[in-house]
Order: sequence, then C-alpha cells, then structure tokens
Amino acid sequence: MNISLLSAAPANSFGFMEAMEQGGFVAWFILGVMVIMSVGSFYILFTKLFEQQKVMNQYKAVRTNFWRTNSLKEGATKLEKNSAWRQLVDDAVAAEEKHAKLNDKLEAHDWMHGSLQRSEDSINAKLAGGLPFLATVGATAPFVGLLGTVIGIYRALINIGMAGSASIDKVAGPVGEALIMTAIGLLVAVPAVFAYNWLQSRNRRIAELLSGFSTDLLANINSNGSIKPMTATSTKTAAKAAAGRTVPGAKPAAGTGTTTPKS
Repeated sequence: MNISLLSAAPANSFGFMEAMEQGGFVAWFILGVMVIMSVGSFYILFTKLFEQQKVMNQYKAVRTNFWRTNSLKEGATKLEKNSAWRQLVDDAVAAEEKHAKLNDKLEAHDWMHGSLQRSEDSINAKLAGGLPFLATVGATAPFVGLLGTVIGIYRALINIGMAGSASIDKVAGPVGEALIMTAIGLLVAVPAVFAYNWLQSRNRRIAELLSGFSTDLLANINSNGSIKPMTATSTKTAAKAAAGRTVPGAKPAAGTGTTTPKS
C-alpha cells in the first residue's frame, strides 16, 4: 500500500529555471533589467578604471619630461596627444596668447585662472562620465529585485488560496522566485556601489593632480618661465648631492664640533 502511494505521488522539480518559468513574463522582464544593470556597471567599472590609470601614467611624463623644456609649447610636444595634461597645456598656451590683449593686470590674471579652471572642469566631467549610472544601479537594483519578490509572494498567496492548503508544491515555485529576485537585486547593487565609491576616490586624486599642474602652469606663465616646479629627476639629483656631502658611517664625537690643531 505504501509503495503504491509513493509511486502515485507527483514528481515536482524545483530550480531556478522552473521558478522563472512559473513567474512568466514579469519574472523574465525583471531579470533582464537586472542583467542589463549588472553588465552596464561592470562595463563602466573597467572602462573608467582603464581611463583613470592612463591619466595617472601620463602624469609621470609630466614630472620627468615636461618641466625640463624651455617653453610650454616645447613641453607640449613631450606629452601624448588628446591627453588631459596636453589639453591643459594647450589651453594655457591659448590663454597666454590672448593674455597680452588685456590691459588690466588683475583681469589678465583672472582670465588665465578662469581659462585653466574651465579646462580642468571639462576633464573632470569627462572622467565622471558613467558614474551616475553606477549610483543609479546601486540605489535602484534592490528595489527592482524587491518588485520581483513582491510579485512572487503574491503568486504564492494566490496558489494557497486556490488550493485551500499551503502545500509545498503550490508555494515552492513562487517563493523560490521571490528569494531569487531578492538575491539578484543585491548581487547587482553591491558591486555597483563599491565601484562608484572607488572610482570617485580615484577621480578626486586626479582632480588634485590637475589642480596642482594648473597652478604650476599659471605660475610659469606669470613669471615668464622662470618658475618651474621640482621634477622627479631634479629631486633625485638633489638627493644624491645631499648624500654625497655626508660620509657614511662617520659619527661626530659627543659634545664636540670641529677641532683645530694646536700650535
């Protein structure tokens, strides 16, 4: 008797595909939206990371080669074309050419500063492109998953009401769909939030470097090229010169300075 009952029991299969099939068009649509969010987030993460790293690597050429030249125009040839640093230099040279047409020195300084500031803002805006999408995904993906969760639970309650009992074969599919949607929403949102915060911190570092380079350009122009920041090469040279003036291992006697021979 027990064997016949077991053989007559319905064979139910529960899994991701079965839960999605029971959810129908709404479940597949919500899943598709979250897949698009996830793919877009990772695409922005890798592309912006590559762009930021390229800008930081180009800054090494600014420190080592640019300030060793005799003029800004000559230094611009040492930088890569279409780079952020080349854009700042080109805008500074263009502003300097118009600088002589201004009679008031204060207005001339404000003109130069404003021109470089506009160039910085355009570079920072380009680097920040795509980050609002990451912020939107991080803020909305859990709620999109929650929508699927609510629909799944609603379908489970309908099945319970139609069957008159909360049997596992009636509620497992909708409840499983609800839990899957919640998990997917979190899996999409958490990487997007981490990526947004990380890229923002790197953008702030690049903005600091751009602001410092812009200040150096302005000082160089206003001083007719006499003011130049210390480059990486000159820093190493100064350190070697300072080390050469000291004798390794030599210790002065305690309480004594230089001694003079007695006559």
